[in-house]
Amino acid sequence: MNVQIEESWKQVLAPEFEKDYFVRLTDFVRQEYRVTTVYPPGRLIFNAFNLCPFEQVKVVIIGQDPYHGPGQAHGLCFSVNDGVPFPPSLQNIFKEVHDDTGAPVPPTGNLTRWAEQGVLMLNATLTVRAHSAGSHQRQGWEEFTDAAIRALAGRREHLVFILWGAYAQKKGAFIDRNRHLVLTSVHPSPLSAYHGFFGNHHFSQANAYLQAHGREPIRW
Repeated sequence: MNVQIEESWKQVLAPEFEKDYFVRLTDFVRQEYRVTTVYPPGRLIFNAFNLCPFEQVKVVIIGQDPYHGPGQAHGLCFSVNDGVPFPPSLQNIFKEVHDDTGAPVPPTGNLTRWAEQGVLMLNATLTVRAHSAGSHQRQGWEEFTDAAIRALAGRREHLVFILWGAYAQKKGAFIDRNRHLVLTSVHPSPLSAYHGFFGNHHFSQANAYLQAHGREPIRW
């Protein structure tokens, strides 16, 4: 599977790799990749971490599950590979970026360019069985990604955490609001976007906070 995680994250998360839940999770994931189609490709399971080393994180966006259709998922929440049509939530994200910051809607839904600027785009669950949403939930991934969020919230200062929807908000409930900026709204899915996602100004608020604390803003 050629699964590797970036060195700084490997050190930060080292205690997790020794825990019983992670051993069980590893066995489960390896078996799933052996017997069925699983997304993203194995080498991209930790793509969010690999593109965004621990000390370079400025913004954290929390998703839930990888996309479960062919060719979509590549290890960054809400992002799809080049040439893949924009899923509805991503369309709405780009609409809000444009309305909020004036940035044009890009030709690709690949958000690697955000990750390389310090946006950790982290799904709570890092793998999924093809065409079966939520199929790898409650196997241990959530505990692992909680540990990553706790490490950032506890060891870093003045990060922006963007929590869209009830699931992400619950996952980030422990983050110290005095130490970090936590932005919340409904999810960008078509079911909820018109009930508080559009007009949330999260992208401009994130940049204003970063600049106020001496960090380069994100080129959304």
